[in-house]
Amino acid sequence: MNKKIYHYCFLLLLFTSCKEGKKEGVIKKDMKEKVTTKMNTLGLIGGTSWHSTIEYYSMINQAINDNYGNNTNPPLLVYTLNQAEIHRYQIENKWDSIAHMLVNAANSLHRGGATSVLFCANTPHKVYDLVEQELDFPIIHIADATAKEIHKREVKKVLFLGTKYSMEETFITKRIENNGIEVLVPEDQKVIDELHRIIIEELTYGNIVPSSKDYVMGVIQNAIDQGAEGVILGCTEFPLMIFPQDVDIAVFNTTKIHSNAGVEYILNK
Repeated sequence: MNKKIYHYCFLLLLFTSCKEGKKEGVIKKDMKEKVTTKMNTLGLIGGTSWHSTIEYYSMINQAINDNYGNNTNPPLLVYTLNQAEIHRYQIENKWDSIAHMLVNAANSLHRGGATSVLFCANTPHKVYDLVEQELDFPIIHIADATAKEIHKREVKKVLFLGTKYSMEETFITKRIENNGIEVLVPEDQKVIDELHRIIIEELTYGNIVPSSKDYVMGVIQNAIDQGAEGVILGCTEFPLMIFPQDVDIAVFNTTKIHSNAGVEYILNK
């Protein structure tokens, strides 16, 4: 009798194990199908600064993980520029040299398999047109992605904050304005210079100085008084300092917005 019970229990256990094995096989098969879903390979041109480049890398990977519901990572390539060299060329007004660096970086990523690239900062978009004409694959523009997000939030008037290059010139703001959005920028040169100093001397080193944050908040409040409904953090370092909970208007984090545009490209959305 005991022997029969033993055989019965053994057969029951074997049957149960086979059923569980089949279920596990289905789960693994489904997961494999998700993991092997074709994704586009994206190249990130970073280093300006590496602090914000880390944010791009982190946000894109996390978004892909969330999309698949597991630890699937995207086919992502990173090329880090020498920020000290970039800053030197900016001061010397050698933007052609910066464009050359970006073209070399983009082509390097393309040879590695990237089918599109993005600049992990706003200011390099000053030479976007020069770079674009040298490439036969697309660059995802930060201003286009930002304008799309502003429309989604139904905001009509925004303050733009960035480096002095992007505030004094219109290579970002004009592209946003062309989408029917009013863009304010600081008019006082002293304000522009101080915002630029905060970026270059503090934020690109990862330093968050409370008095500097207070200064930026004052600039934002002045724009709110002028009717601004949102603020574009048009330097990818500003999100290290200014957070949505800090202000009562919409905050457009260009690092996050641009990263999301990269995710959409990777996922063919």
